[in-house]
Amino acid sequence: MNQAAPDKQESDKTVVMPQRPTLRRRSVYLLPNAFTTAALFCGFFAIVMAMNHRFDNASIAIFIAMILDSLDGRVARLTNTQSEFGAQYDSLSDMVSFGVAPALVIYEWTLKGMGKLGWIAAFVYCTGAALRLARFNTNIKVVDKRYFQGLPSPAAAAIVAGFVLMMDDLQLPATGFTWVAWGLTLFSGLTMVTNVPFYSFKTVNIHKPVPYAAIILLALVLVFIAIDPPKVLFCLFLLFGLSGYAVFLWRLLKGKPVSIVETKTEPGGNKP
Repeated sequence: MNQAAPDKQESDKTVVMPQRPTLRRRSVYLLPNAFTTAALFCGFFAIVMAMNHRFDNASIAIFIAMILDSLDGRVARLTNTQSEFGAQYDSLSDMVSFGVAPALVIYEWTLKGMGKLGWIAAFVYCTGAALRLARFNTNIKVVDKRYFQGLPSPAAAAIVAGFVLMMDDLQLPATGFTWVAWGLTLFSGLTMVTNVPFYSFKTVNIHKPVPYAAIILLALVLVFIAIDPPKVLFCLFLLFGLSGYAVFLWRLLKGKPVSIVETKTEPGGNKP
């Protein structure tokens, strides 16, 4: 009896070591971050190409970064590998690909010849992207999920890079469109930090049946993009950039809250 008690006490003090995750479980988390890293590479590649005056390659790299950025979050949700690290890494990647890279591309393309006005416009765009991403991370739980608060940074990057790509495809001299590029850069940068609502398409449920007209419309959009990608992509994203102001005016005229921060009085919104 005297020896059994100490044995029992020793067994009670046995520390259960946490089981180390297997290689397969740890490697799964590499999958979404691999897409984020690829998007970051495209942003860095766009900067290098802009410095070498290969503006067509730089613009295409930004569009590829947009595709990769749209996939990393979906891959993380499908594989159940969401993490705070992945969210922060994605924001830093977005800052390079959709903040620094487009600003440098448009600056090297034509704003460089404007002197102070040129680099100020590029800096306003870069700052707008940083503020947009910071506000998105802090307001993600209180903003109506149906809308983005301000122009999303990938869409802003698409407007700037799309304009450069379209002008390069048309083989038009950059010097003749300097002020247009300056205006688009300021418009994109400032619109990112406004409270203008932009439809997020997050309410679209791909698991529900849709009318045949929706499939036909999607096919037509793909056909138009395939006919002339530089012009069509620029026009589509420019229209999206202007659509937020149309929604803003519509909500204002209808007497609805202009701010998309969720409130209990607005029906249909997601409650915090």
